[in-house]
Amino acid sequence: MRAGHFIPLATLLYLLVFLVALNTGPVPIDSWSLLLMSMRGEALDVAAQLDWHILRDIRLPRVLLASLVGAALAMAGAAMQALLRNPLAEPGIVGVSSGAALAAVLVLYFGLVSWHSALLPLSAVLGSCIALLLVLSLAGRSPAVTTLILAGVAVSAMLGGGIALALNFAPNPFALQEISFWLMGSVAHRDLAQVGMVLPFMLTGALLLVFSGRFLRALTLGETTAASMGYHLTGQRALVLLGVALLTGAAVAVAGVVGFVGLMVPHMVRFIGGEDPRRVLWWSAWLGAAMLLLVDILVQVVSPATELKLGVLMSLIGGPFFLLLLTTQRRWRSL
Repeated sequence: MRAGHFIPLATLLYLLVFLVALNTGPVPIDSWSLLLMSMRGEALDVAAQLDWHILRDIRLPRVLLASLVGAALAMAGAAMQALLRNPLAEPGIVGVSSGAALAAVLVLYFGLVSWHSALLPLSAVLGSCIALLLVLSLAGRSPAVTTLILAGVAVSAMLGGGIALALNFAPNPFALQEISFWLMGSVAHRDLAQVGMVLPFMLTGALLLVFSGRFLRALTLGETTAASMGYHLTGQRALVLLGVALLTGAAVAVAGVVGFVGLMVPHMVRFIGGEDPRRVLWWSAWLGAAMLLLVDILVQVVSPATELKLGVLMSLIGGPFFLLLLTTQRRWRSL
């Protein structure tokens, strides 16, 4: 598919899913009519004011966060696959997801969120950056791709143990339940203030990856070729990883652990026809936003009484996708 065709189609798909998401929920409201009335400045009656409150304060933040988290994780996954030249790579492979999760769990564990709500996203982003520093320090000054992956796996395992330890010593059942529900992943019960808190981190991370697009494209020709073109491999790789850490940390801060988005979406983009890493980054952001928003709609429709967690449903979808991808990779290698 040509780039000129994909952007309009992706925009149309996202807008359709966006409108459906605004109209999805336990209370039926006509969001389109409310938006038109608000734009025209028309007075709202009591019933319409209640519907407008539901739309503005409950559904709109949820829709925006699902879009931002999907775009951030998909873009981070596309960058990781291009950087490591591994189609099975995703943000968690270098430990940034575990670092963000552990930092957020510690904030919840000690009840620091009661001091200020901004501590949760700040701690998650800080945790992802600290995990990144640990990986880079273990990998060395000029790490090979395999060394970087092994360091990421080691750090991720260590941080995962820290999360399990926090769950084991949770001070009370309510704290354990709060941490467990957060780890399952969800964008429910969020507000516009949380959108504003994570948006700067996501924009910064996205800009770092966009500016690294030429380096990622040069890297498809090999590290030696990229170095001969004037790129400083260690510095450029650190910029890409920092962008991934910011995107992933911000996403984990507001949505908890939502896996497989960064793995699935870049493959869908390449299947559609995007091979240039720069194009895959942009296309993955669009498609990731639409896909996670669609999955969040399914979360509300499949189990309206006891809402299924977003991360749980993504695992149920992403697990078979990963197995199919792994089987396909092995089949191609055997030919």
